[in-house]
Amino acid sequence: MVMLHALDRKLLRDLWRLKAQSLAIALVLACGVAIFLTGLGMVRALEATLEDYYSRQNFAHVFASVRRAPLSVVQDVAEIDGVQTVEARVAGWVVLDLPGRAAPASGRVLSLPENGPLLNVPLLVDGRLPDPDAATEVAVTDRFARANGFSLGDRFSAIADGTRLDLQITGTLRSPEFIYTLPPGGLMPDDAGFGIIWMPERAAAATFGLTGAFNDLSVKLRRDARLAEVIDRVDAILAPWGGTGAHDRETQVSHSFIQAELNQLRSMSAVLPPIFFGIAAFLVNMVLGRIVALERAEIGLLKALGYRDSEIALHYLMLAVLVAAIGIGIGWGAGAWLSTGMSRLYARFFDFPWLVQPHDLDVYALAGLIGLISAGVGALRAAWVAARLAPAVAMAPPAPPSFRRGHMDRLARWLRLPQTAMMVLRGILRWPVRAAFTALGLSLGVSILVASNFMLDSLDAVIDTAFFKSNRQHATLVLAQEAGLDAVTDARHLPGVLAVEPQFDLPVTLHHGSRSKKLAITARMPGGDLARTLDVGNRHVPLPEKGIMLSEQLAAHLGVAPGDTVLVELSGTRSGEFHLPVAAVTRQYIGIGAYMQMDALAERLREGPRVTALNLWIDRAHLSELQAALKEMPMLATAVMLTDVRESFQDTISENVRINTVLFITISVLITVGVAYNGARIQLSERARELASLRILGFTRAEVSSILLGETAILALLAQPLGWAIGAWISWAMMAGFDSDLYRIPLVLTPANFANASLITLAAVTAAALLVRRRLDRADLVAVLKTRE
Repeated sequence: MVMLHALDRKLLRDLWRLKAQSLAIALVLACGVAIFLTGLGMVRALEATLEDYYSRQNFAHVFASVRRAPLSVVQDVAEIDGVQTVEARVAGWVVLDLPGRAAPASGRVLSLPENGPLLNVPLLVDGRLPDPDAATEVAVTDRFARANGFSLGDRFSAIADGTRLDLQITGTLRSPEFIYTLPPGGLMPDDAGFGIIWMPERAAAATFGLTGAFNDLSVKLRRDARLAEVIDRVDAILAPWGGTGAHDRETQVSHSFIQAELNQLRSMSAVLPPIFFGIAAFLVNMVLGRIVALERAEIGLLKALGYRDSEIALHYLMLAVLVAAIGIGIGWGAGAWLSTGMSRLYARFFDFPWLVQPHDLDVYALAGLIGLISAGVGALRAAWVAARLAPAVAMAPPAPPSFRRGHMDRLARWLRLPQTAMMVLRGILRWPVRAAFTALGLSLGVSILVASNFMLDSLDAVIDTAFFKSNRQHATLVLAQEAGLDAVTDARHLPGVLAVEPQFDLPVTLHHGSRSKKLAITARMPGGDLARTLDVGNRHVPLPEKGIMLSEQLAAHLGVAPGDTVLVELSGTRSGEFHLPVAAVTRQYIGIGAYMQMDALAERLREGPRVTALNLWIDRAHLSELQAALKEMPMLATAVMLTDVRESFQDTISENVRINTVLFITISVLITVGVAYNGARIQLSERARELASLRILGFTRAEVSSILLGETAILALLAQPLGWAIGAWISWAMMAGFDSDLYRIPLVLTPANFANASLITLAAVTAAALLVRRRLDRADLVAVLKTRE
């Protein structure tokens, strides 16, 4: 039988007596532990998965596209210092005619070498790779096959450069190059409408007219390689053959999206957990401080019996440790559960063949250690006070607090406030530091909701800007290669087409001083109304007659403003350079952009206007006829239906927002209830005799409750504007975490956001206050009055 020390028995009794307050503190601490584990744990899992997947499948470091280059160029690239492996391939866009699908789908064809690829090696999921000598056998991405209900041996048609190909599926693959697969012009993956197709090398080269040549290059580097120098050398070698600019993994679409997700997780791990750990420390300090004040006599008696100061201090520290241990245990369990849920989400949006879950006990240990330190820091002051009490002083009642009539008393008297209101105000002014920290704790509950709701409003702004103000077209046709303006005439004759606006995308590198950026200048006809540019106030502005218009993100990267000049370096099949004045700065939330009038760009290039894409306004009544015609349209690389993109984007975002909203409301309520409940309980313990006396003197329960809960109500109201401000700051920090070349989130804070956050937190405060009032209503007045102060 285990014999408990007297202090140990007292410790367990105290924990049971304070079970409601301890649980409130433990749940707040658990939120911090769980979010810390989820954020840092998923960062490690994703990093470990990427490293393992990239290493096993030999994922390249540098990627380059070229119009057409002979295979002999590969040897020139291989001789660059720092290059370990080079692989050339054929790549091309195709329109897909899929069984049972009215709308045209699109695909990206990649060639498979006869002996298998050396880099970006696809992982076989089912079936086999195509026979190198077969012209119609292909392998496709596993998700594309599953989304369309394909089985091994099924067939579908692809249209490449106007030629229809009848293809048969022999296998399904996954690739480190397409963990996150976006269709052209898409914002979200479209597994049913876009697929990657691997075709034998000879068949792919014949299909795209590249026999003995290549148009896509992958390079893997040695560890001692200098990335920037290798990219410059690759560009120099490919420039005569129409190279469009080499780039590293950071701008490879799949990898960059995963890195953006990692940055968001790191931001969450850095911003949110400290809030919960800080609140937990404050609550521990508040509760233990009051316990020490109430147990002065017991502390004095224990010291008189021979207990040392260190034992007394350790006793109160252990109470905080036990509460922290409960919170850490709950947090570990919640963190493991959240990590499992996050893994399912990543499996849905990212095409990982496996997800490495490193059993990093150090992450759990670190989260637990931070939780213990938070509780320990909160308990230090109370433990120090208990240890420093002399036995004789401790066993005597504490001296009553001094009172002096101040300005607030005179103001209250002038305002003729009732006595109950005066007692509430004096309760706040007597302990101003505690009142300030209570208001701060309540404000953090508000701030969490403001920060979570800001995302919904911001995404609404992104959708409105991207799909209704900027890209207003119903569909965009991306051409397989450049064409003249006669492509516009051909498009106008398609069924259901009401308006056509041409677009020309020219690959360039923009320079300003030592800064540069590779991208494509988008040129459009003046007066266009389908694809529009917006100023920083989201107002439609026409393209400048002379000069170039840059997006905010691009202008900031280059360090330019309207009136400055940028150097345009041509790439691809064109060479040369010229200077352009920056005429204006435009706002866009998806990607970065540079815009010109089509005639102005053609003049700079000394050639006639060219077209690479067509923006369409269509009659939905003829949609099925248009879709059928697009499947047979020569020179079409892909057709992007903006309506479908918008609906897919909205559906996906809505689902994620619902999950996040429930999670953050739960977190906010836990914070608010924890702070409000503990604060009201401490007030009840401090003012129990006072309130019981008022009841006996004839005050009603409502009046007595207003004295007890009035302080909480005032502090809750004062916490609202502070919570709005902190929430705005957290929203700004989250917005900065989303900022990248791929997309950015505007900071949109609406009155409805602040109102909803306040209503939820005030409701939580009310619920906590009613729990405490229930204890007050059930109190034995005679027993309370017999209690010694």
